[in-house]
Amino acid sequence: MLAEVVVATNRKARHEYHIEDVLEAGIELTGAEVKSARAKLVSVAEAYAQVEGGQVFVHGMHMSRYDAGGRQEGQNPIRARRLLLHKREIRRLERVVREKGFTLIPLRMYFNQRGYAKLELGLCRGKRQYEKREALKARDEQRRTDQAISDHSRGR
Repeated sequence: MLAEVVVATNRKARHEYHIEDVLEAGIELTGAEVKSARAKLVSVAEAYAQVEGGQVFVHGMHMSRYDAGGRQEGQNPIRARRLLLHKREIRRLERVVREKGFTLIPLRMYFNQRGYAKLELGLCRGKRQYEKREALKARDEQRRTDQAISDHSRGR
């Protein structure tokens, strides 16, 4: 059985946002875009998703052109791509996003065991600057503590 193949991750999202909920969405791609994704020529760092007319679209996701000789003139690397979700999920997201401060941020793109392209969406609320500093400080303190413990156990 095949394992999940992660294509792209948004590492910045966990620093910039509080992730309230995570959901999985299919993503509608062209054949050349699937090849680009399998070659890991994808970036979700600047991407976000919006509910538009009863459908969810991801904007700002960059997929480089797959250059394997074929006709590629029409492929736009940053076009809006439709996400595949159930109607009740879309309605719930639309209600929650209307609430102040929530946004949909892609956390990672991957191929599941069956070979389908999936996008992990986070329902996020932006962090304030002081919260980011506190998180960095806590992580740095934890690193120092772990280092001191490992040094002590080695007898240094």
